[in-house]
Amino acid sequence: MFLEKSKDNRSSRGWIEVISGSMFSGKTEELIRRLKRAKIARQKVEIFKPQIDVRFSEEEVVSHDSNTIRSTPVSSSRNIPLMVSDVDVVGIDEAQFFDLGLVEVCNQLASQGVRVIVAGLDMDFRGNPFGPMPDLLACAEYVTKVHAICMKCGNLAQYSHRISESDKLVVLGEKDSYEPLCRECFNENNK
Repeated sequence: MFLEKSKDNRSSRGWIEVISGSMFSGKTEELIRRLKRAKIARQKVEIFKPQIDVRFSEEEVVSHDSNTIRSTPVSSSRNIPLMVSDVDVVGIDEAQFFDLGLVEVCNQLASQGVRVIVAGLDMDFRGNPFGPMPDLLACAEYVTKVHAICMKCGNLAQYSHRISESDKLVVLGEKDSYEPLCRECFNENNK
């Protein structure tokens, strides 16, 4: 996509891209791919993730395929604009863990001419919309829904089924805590 450039060499129009899906669907992999391409294009990129997500690294966004990109952990969405100046692209991983203020932050950045790329779970382990993701999906110009493979039947999976015993909403985990399931297998497991 070719955009008109302003005097400071930034795109004159920003937008929001949302990458959503279940766990193990490749959301972070796709986020990293887009951000690395922006860097190759010599765009100034800043990347953020929630401070609570330290599963793989404290200061990197890490995909399940072990691809990484440097990031800044933040405790609240309101901190993001304070750390962004003269950027072309802002990447945000694990958006579902942020507060609802993330929607306003993303809209403000996009209105200032920044390309905002957000990745996150669209549903929690119960199959309900998760955190700020529904509102981000509604206001984004571009939405990519990625799918995992159902661990029970091999069909496309869109649910993150928790296999550990906790009933807390946020449980950071991996394959020991979650498995991707299709609608039929998810409904069967939740009878």
